[in-house]
Amino acid sequence: MIKYFLTLLTIFFSICTFAQGETAESSNNFMLSNHKVFVAVAVLTIIMLIIFSFLFWIERRLKQLEDRQKS
Repeated sequence: MIKYFLTLLTIFFSICTFAQGETAESSNNFMLSNHKVFVAVAVLTIIMLIIFSFLFWIERRLKQLEDRQKS
């Protein structure tokens, strides 16, 4: 469980570092002027939360099945 969490955390931080790279000035101003950056961050945050909750649910369910099989 911890291994998967650390892997996903590493991937997330590597994506964040690439997201901070230099972009063309016109596209950067366009996204900021229309507040689309905030919408994109909100959507990605929601998607990541859904994925993490699903993974934790699957992990808990798998643990219950393993415990039931041992008994």
